[in-house]
Amino acid sequence: MVNEFETISFLTQDGVTCNLKHLKRSKSGGEPVLLVHGAGVRGNIFNPPTAKNLITTLAEAGYDVWLENWRGSIEVTPNEWDLDKTARYDHPMAVRKVVELTGYNSIKAIIHCQGSTSFMISVMLGLVPQVKLIISNAVSLHPIVPPYSVFKLNVFVPVVKLLFRYLNPQWGLKAPGIKEKLLRLIVKATHREKDTLVGKFVSFTYGAGFPALWELDNLDKPTMDWIQHEFANVPLTFFAHITRCVKAGVLVPNQNDTPTTYAPDLPPLTARVVLFGGRKNKCFLAESQERSFDYLQRVDPGIHRLYILEQYSHLDVFLGKNAHHDVFPLMLQELSQL
Repeated sequence: MVNEFETISFLTQDGVTCNLKHLKRSKSGGEPVLLVHGAGVRGNIFNPPTAKNLITTLAEAGYDVWLENWRGSIEVTPNEWDLDKTARYDHPMAVRKVVELTGYNSIKAIIHCQGSTSFMISVMLGLVPQVKLIISNAVSLHPIVPPYSVFKLNVFVPVVKLLFRYLNPQWGLKAPGIKEKLLRLIVKATHREKDTLVGKFVSFTYGAGFPALWELDNLDKPTMDWIQHEFANVPLTFFAHITRCVKAGVLVPNQNDTPTTYAPDLPPLTARVVLFGGRKNKCFLAESQERSFDYLQRVDPGIHRLYILEQYSHLDVFLGKNAHHDVFPLMLQELSQL
């Protein structure tokens, strides 16, 4: 069955037009679940052409499914965002809009990658108290990346920033100018994995693996073809911010004049947090979620949960051809406990 959505636009607190996608066949009156995508993609990343994707799974379980397209979405006019802007201005408004439209006082959220980091900043700032259960995939409060990614962030990104404001894996399909064509040649020369050229560009942009965001054995052919059209612009401003966080070993503000972290000793945490991480993740190591779980255990022992998926990487947690057997039942189990 094809998933159909209605689009509800909302204006962030600093004037950026974002939107929510509401699954039309969601159960009337069902409990709302908000899905939050990562960097340089969109909410549709949860809607791959697999046998049963997460959206279908949630709808069949009776949930009211909402996708948030925040300012890092490829459906939003390209902008030079960072995690702070997203956390302060986007997620709080999206959550309020879902609460307003559904009549529920509290909702649940499934958050991924930079949607997860920025959403957790919102949580730590006390800006989304309506969210009572959070399922976070790949990274949350403690971004830990492979050594080669550290090198890329510290050496490659400053050089690329001199030439580009954005990187776009769509250049694997069509490179518009000389600079983009040259970068595509570099990607071809350095990535020999049996992925599409867009997939190789994704790995070049986001991680240290070949590929970086999925295990090829976990994806079927239709999903590999489909995913080529789900990545687009990501600003270099984001990489500057995440570099600061990686250096600190924890999420920190994108400012040079403050030592504050987003993992304080006494956080205003009102939600139960369930962490998922792929052992084979070459974008953010599984240790990222393990370290965040240790932190959550210290501040709020016995409440939170950690799942490390041994055969999964980063996005294949949602896109994998067997995710409806291996992953989604665990998420449904956690959603049902609060």
